[in-house]
Amino acid sequence: MEVTASMVKDLREATGAGMMDCKKALAETNGNMDEAVNYLREKGIAKSAKKESRIAAEGLANIYVDGNKAVILEVNSETDFVSKNEEFKEMINTIGKALLNSDVKTVEEAKELQTEEGTIGELIINKTAKIGEKLSLRRFEILTKADDEHFGAYIHMGGKIAALTLVKGASEDIAKDVSMQAAAMKPLYLNISDVPADVLDNEKNVLKEQAMNEGKPAEIAEKMVQGRIQKFYKEICLAEQSFIKDGDVSVAKYVANNGGEILKMVRYEVGEGMEKRNDNFAEEVMNQVKGN
Repeated sequence: MEVTASMVKDLREATGAGMMDCKKALAETNGNMDEAVNYLREKGIAKSAKKESRIAAEGLANIYVDGNKAVILEVNSETDFVSKNEEFKEMINTIGKALLNSDVKTVEEAKELQTEEGTIGELIINKTAKIGEKLSLRRFEILTKADDEHFGAYIHMGGKIAALTLVKGASEDIAKDVSMQAAAMKPLYLNISDVPADVLDNEKNVLKEQAMNEGKPAEIAEKMVQGRIQKFYKEICLAEQSFIKDGDVSVAKYVANNGGEILKMVRYEVGEGMEKRNDNFAEEVMNQVKGN
């Protein structure tokens, strides 16, 4: 059967695949549109599998809130260029809404959730094939609240940083102030009690060595550690940080002064702790031209 330009156009619009891929799919399936779609999906899945070893450390983080439930998530792409793609953003919205309507705990469970475009796993595979980059759901957390509690949601740098907080009492505005603090000041933990023992021990050892290297006797060095560790807490614990809108009070004190208490903080910074791509845009374009 002859493959016409109109057939190629229709298949391309239906699948988002390239013109030559559509032409080949129609030729391989004797012009059957449904079989051609399946052919492209199968090829798309194969292509996305080849991308599994590639680095996807760009992307976006977002927060979705509905009543007493909220979800924060990070979805990765290989390049910042794709993270600005409207189709990529729509995919994140689809994933976020599906998560918000679920109680799943792990990424693997999340991939089995149904959307209007198949499971989340299938959606990511299909978008990977269409967009041409490795895409992945890296992490998420679902929070629920009581009626006397408030979510604070803040998105920074267009989705490169997302902070979700839960505050008992106070107000939604106070909770948002806390999430803005978390986004800006990069705390690792909420309270001092959340700092792991090994992290604390390591910091104390470093501080003691610093004091000893300054020529201080061991007993003096030990006392200096106790003072310096408080500064360490103020850097890494949200509750202990100086509030950015009023440096005279800590974040915990600010919330308490407004009748509240911070219960939870989740902060995602896209790509944190991940290996980054180091190729430049020109090399990326050349790789695509060469079919890599």
